[in-house]
Amino acid sequence: MKRRVAILISGRGSNMSALIKAATAPDFPAEISLVISNKADAFGLERAKAAGVTTLVIESKPFGKDRAGFEKVLQDALDQHGIELICLGGFMRLFTAEFARAWYGRMLNIHPSLLPSFPGLDPHGQALRAGVKLSGATVHFVIPETDAGPIVMQGAVPVSDHDTAETLSERILEVEHRIYPAALSLLANGKVKIEGDVCTTAGSGSLENYLVSPVLS
Repeated sequence: MKRRVAILISGRGSNMSALIKAATAPDFPAEISLVISNKADAFGLERAKAAGVTTLVIESKPFGKDRAGFEKVLQDALDQHGIELICLGGFMRLFTAEFARAWYGRMLNIHPSLLPSFPGLDPHGQALRAGVKLSGATVHFVIPETDAGPIVMQGAVPVSDHDTAETLSERILEVEHRIYPAALSLLANGKVKIEGDVCTTAGSGSLENYLVSPVLS
């Protein structure tokens, strides 16, 4: 049986679309059963509908600072649709510690940096100001702390001397669209295990490839 997944969005749903596309493969171990947005005007809702995925709007604004109240309505919707796993795709709403703990090990997020470096806002700008030569994206389990939690998968890209936050973002987005479906597949297949604060992957072999930037002549 394929695991039932809900994707939570607030905007355009770029990673959501990548997950939906990946889940159309017959051998993908999860199905995108529901897309929930906390904003009625999120463009991702139209993209999800066009892909034939059930959508739901739970406006967060009326709840103000009452996160628990919002999460109760959210949890009711997840229960109603039999959701087993959650993927956050640009969901701009913080969870209470109670909700994060309740879904620990079953809720994924993606962040456009190589965590634990550059968490929070403007990760691309942070990376450029730090002068790093490699950046990338990280899929991790959600915990009460922001942009933390055991790391499931990472992908790296070189950083050019001429990069702007926008050009770096575009390059990293391509990596995001590759690793997020792969990480969800691992989780749905039961191939990841959390040991303490570290996530291990069953069947992962030794890596012989590497990436160096700038390229050596």
